[in-house]
Amino acid sequence: MKIDVPVMLHELPLQMAAVNVVGQPVLDDADEGSTTADLRNWLVRLRLLEGVPFAQLVADTELLPPESIRWFYVDRSWTDALVQGALSVGTVNTEDRIQLTAAYPAIRDELDAEERNLRRAVGDARLAGAAGPISGFLLRSQAVAGWPGLHVRAFDDEPLEEDDDPVGENDARRMRLLRLERLAPAVLLCLFDGIPKVVHIEEPRQGIQFGFQETGAGSIFRAELPVRDRDTFAETGGSVVVPFRRGAPGVVNIQGLERTLKRDHPETGADDGLESAEYALQLIRFPYRQVWGDPRTHHDLDLVFHATVSYQVLVSTTFQAVDL
Repeated sequence: MKIDVPVMLHELPLQMAAVNVVGQPVLDDADEGSTTADLRNWLVRLRLLEGVPFAQLVADTELLPPESIRWFYVDRSWTDALVQGALSVGTVNTEDRIQLTAAYPAIRDELDAEERNLRRAVGDARLAGAAGPISGFLLRSQAVAGWPGLHVRAFDDEPLEEDDDPVGENDARRMRLLRLERLAPAVLLCLFDGIPKVVHIEEPRQGIQFGFQETGAGSIFRAELPVRDRDTFAETGGSVVVPFRRGAPGVVNIQGLERTLKRDHPETGADDGLESAEYALQLIRFPYRQVWGDPRTHHDLDLVFHATVSYQVLVSTTFQAVDL
């Protein structure tokens, strides 16, 4: 497989001259270890597939059809080869290649640690440790285009609704995101530091959202409004079909909706006239959350989020390239 990566050819040979065979411990982002800080940061981004053409991530559009999600592991053998290929641009003769071969184990160890520090918040302690498996997903959906700030959270254990404490950024159950980026208006790439059991993808929580539930199929547009009790704010379990203006698809008939609520659901407060605050109470919608691997709805979690080939098998298997 050929991967065309944009490499600054005029800079890498000069930076390779600063490569040390042993290297110094990296204690700060600006420290120079086995490589310079700038080169190390560029290589980390390369290992997290930044700059890799999309055609090399998804070989055919049929592999990522509209409204689909694809889960995967990252094979470190390929990303290591990608880094080695990029570094080889700085070698000119045999002596350079020998130096790079001797220095690469130290470079690889530094990149293993820097992967976790790439998205570290300013002021947080640096993270270290041996390289583990990297997993992730590609999501192609109108939700990505409609909500550019989608929240993605991965857990090694599902946080339940009855938990007293909210799930914070430093929650022990939460897994670190190595990369979260829109590759196209409707395509989202996410990489996790490890293999999650449960993943949440949620609409942004900024601001207040109003809306209905679309229930139509195909070319037929239909929307329903779940009604809420005026006093408790709880949904009553009932709903009404949202009326639209004639000749204006998608434009709600506000007066018609009020009459329907007044006639069928007086608990909404519409029986004595639907005020603006009461109307907003009925329309407000909480951010939608899609959960993969929710143990409360599936008896066997392994059947929900289970890889066909484990990461351990991948790293322990030797693949031999065959010319076809």
